[in-house]
Amino acid sequence: MEALKGRDFLSVTDVSVEELHGLLDLAAQMKAGKAKPRREKVLGLLFYKASTRTRVSFSVAMYQLGGQVIDLNPNVTQVSRGEPLPDTARVLDRYLDVLAVRTFAQEDLQSFGDYADIPVINALSDRFHPCQALADLLTVRECFGTFNDITLTYLGDGNNVAHSLLLGCAMVGMNIRVATPKQFEPAADIVEQANKIAAGKSEVRLTDDPIAAVKGSDVLYTDVWASMGQEEQARTRIPLFQPYQVNEDLLSYADSNAIVLHCLPAHRGEEISDGAIEGHQSRVWDQAENRMHAQKALLASVLGAD
Repeated sequence: MEALKGRDFLSVTDVSVEELHGLLDLAAQMKAGKAKPRREKVLGLLFYKASTRTRVSFSVAMYQLGGQVIDLNPNVTQVSRGEPLPDTARVLDRYLDVLAVRTFAQEDLQSFGDYADIPVINALSDRFHPCQALADLLTVRECFGTFNDITLTYLGDGNNVAHSLLLGCAMVGMNIRVATPKQFEPAADIVEQANKIAAGKSEVRLTDDPIAAVKGSDVLYTDVWASMGQEEQARTRIPLFQPYQVNEDLLSYADSNAIVLHCLPAHRGEEISDGAIEGHQSRVWDQAENRMHAQKALLASVLGAD
């Protein structure tokens, strides 16, 4: 994966299909203890949004690579006082080896990528969550051994997670169906991009019918109905999204060997039932663990072999 050295990772499509498979291979090898690169590098975490899995998984991954982590809390740095992002980016570029940014606007990530020469990783933005998609693809491949003839159905809000899944699934040739209420569909340009990548070789399908979307599916995936920054909309969304809840009834329409995924944190009783997330078909905790392995592979790749 030396080809990724020094590169930014702002969207899953920032790597080629071959490189994406290579990242998943490396993540699997690291998880199995077969690849243990050691690098005395420094990762900066600049998180404008709250985080559990992303913060901890990046930190542990970097420590296991032999590096160090600096938590750059915006509230105690000059960015909270209005320092321009290009200025911050150019300064951090002089101190760090790699920077992971968790923020709102994708444009802010692009600014960091434009002004910092070190690799910049999207740890979540309102438009994409590519590191989550890496973990999701790794989990699906672990469970089924292939992406061929596998169908993932995402139910709920057409948000950043849905965007990255659309692109990631299309890249590896996995069928993806996205079921959302009307007016909550994924961005049209992302859907168009996914269709171009799939090129008719795999299914990219949008619908407002959750049952039709789930029929015969191998993976049922959901996320919260109101993302961070949309909390005030949560109550009004519940009646609209209720038919899209991943529960035992909806699971009955899927393939008998279907698995359940959720990127967490979960609002049990809203987008997913307690029975679905705790049931024997749930792979949510494997999925959460795989954030660390996927990100370790990504960090090792963008930092290079030296």
